Amino acid sequence: MSLFNRKTFDRLLGEWPGVRFVDQWDSHVAKVGDKVFAVLGEREDWRLVVKCSEESFEILTSLEGIAQAPYFAKRKWVSIGDHSPLEEEELQHYVRRSYELVAAGLTKRLRAEFGIVIDTPSR
Repeated sequence: MSLFNRKTFDRLLGEWPGVRFVDQWDSHVAKVGDKVFAVLGEREDWRLVVKCSEESFEILTSLEGIAQAPYFAKRKWVSIGDHSPLEEEELQHYVRRSYELVAAGLTKRLRAEFGIVIDTPSR
């Protein structure tokens, strides 16, 4: 079972609060609210596009099969090929982190409506 498989992608991400799926840009797109957090490209080579932190961006783009995502103007989006060296567990971590980063940008009202709790560090 791989996140590059649409059924697995839908099953795993569909369990998270506020997630819905749309088909656009010749891809399968996961959104929280109306904001994109993951894109599963369904072309000749499978690709997964996610948002990440600046630090993760630097680390990930140094790996074979991972690059800055095309068509995403901001630097913190990566395109991960199915031939990348990441293990399935790592892929799931980065997709979940993308969800959290994007969900944090939703209004408090929307997060409450969806039942999304953002973990904030204790002071």
